[in-house]
Amino acid sequence: MTDKINVLHVCKTALPQSKGGIEVFIDALCNGTSKYDVENTVLSLAKNPSPDPITMGNYTIYQAKQNLVIASTGFSISAFPVFKKLAICADIVHYHFPNPFADLLHCACRVNRPSIVTYHSDIVKQKKLRKLYKPLMYRFLGTVDHIVATSPNYFVSSDVLHHFANKTSVIPIGIDITGYPKPNGERLVYWQNRLQQPFFLFIGALRYYKGLYIALDAIKGTKIQLAIAGINGVERELRLHAKKNNLHNVDFLGLVSDEDKVALLHLCHGFVFPSHLRSEAFGISLLEAASFGKPLISCEIGTGTSYINIHNETGLVVTPASVHELRNAMQYLIDNPEKATELGRNAKNRSKEFFTADKQAKAYANLYRGLAGANEEKVTVLI
Repeated sequence: MTDKINVLHVCKTALPQSKGGIEVFIDALCNGTSKYDVENTVLSLAKNPSPDPITMGNYTIYQAKQNLVIASTGFSISAFPVFKKLAICADIVHYHFPNPFADLLHCACRVNRPSIVTYHSDIVKQKKLRKLYKPLMYRFLGTVDHIVATSPNYFVSSDVLHHFANKTSVIPIGIDITGYPKPNGERLVYWQNRLQQPFFLFIGALRYYKGLYIALDAIKGTKIQLAIAGINGVERELRLHAKKNNLHNVDFLGLVSDEDKVALLHLCHGFVFPSHLRSEAFGISLLEAASFGKPLISCEIGTGTSYINIHNETGLVVTPASVHELRNAMQYLIDNPEKATELGRNAKNRSKEFFTADKQAKAYANLYRGLAGANEEKVTVLI
């Protein structure tokens, strides 16, 4: 029987406290690798931490008290002893970047364990603070044993990763579409009655880098229907922008349940993902739409979005922040339904080939064992 590998994940936040792209990724990774004899523990911060470990499926979460937040990064005094205690019991420490506090834990505690980093994104927004953080960042990335980029596109386009190319591999993010709810007849009827078809769909947190202002301007003066599902971020500003421009062809759906998300993905004509900045490192909701066989529209920003969506194969890729190109792309898919169906079919096939949760889990399990010394030749393979 294969010996189990104990992995400690260090991240900003985790389920069930918050739900975002990285949280969903960690959840899928921990549950997926458990099938390959990996036992996962997660250390994250929380404003009101649970006094006891939290069981989430096949892994355990420990929460440390968040004492301070600087530039979207939490810091914790109590995390230091907890990290040391958990790391001593681990075979591998797995960090999720960017998270400057994790860099600090790693460098300050000097735990003698093999370590890897999943490099989710460059630091894009905090340019001034990035200059102050840069020495710690490079020291941290220089001392970890291995770095994983989530797409070959990001690996090639990241100036930071160029410095560590000799110890960086690529493992694409994957999802388990079989774990999603089946389309619910009642919810399908509800959304069919509420939304005018054909409509384009966006799902995600309404953050500044999602390019939704561009999408609103793209449908101005047209009959193109757009449904936006998500909350937070610039939601209020987007609603005001739509009202100011008298847009009657956009529906703000707010936060939707998983059942409603599946219904919307089933019904939409195509999925629009206008993120225009590199803060959008991958795009799990774009991958979800591909898995449901929908034609995709995204921007060329040198990240994983253009690894999921191949221009003229799985959808259309347009210039970032181009209202004109985005409008034309949506109109093209409406005017050419057979082509839209073909692109959606290709998107679904590509998602099955490259972006499954099991492929992701198996690749990480091999990497963990390589770092632990059981299978060293697997470590440097580009997935």
